[in-house]
Amino acid sequence: MTGQVWFIILSSIGLVVSSLGVLLAKRLIVVILALGLGSLFLSVVFFLFNAPFAAAFEVSVGAGLISVLFVIATSLSWGTGGSDKDVS
Repeated sequence: MTGQVWFIILSSIGLVVSSLGVLLAKRLIVVILALGLGSLFLSVVFFLFNAPFAAAFEVSVGAGLISVLFVIATSLSWGTGGSDKDVS
């Protein structure tokens, strides 16, 4: 198999692992980081499928902007009586 196939397989495995991290994590900040990591893995898959504009958009919006907005919203909600211990 070629190197590109291995990158696609590893990125897909990373995407599944980060998705499981989103579903199974107890702390909200870990969920946000796993979501950003999954978005990065998805952008690698887009790039390997010869869709560089989709990959760049996914990195800038998915991993960058959305993760930062979630962190800001989470930090603001912790100041209003929310708990930083766990999600449930």
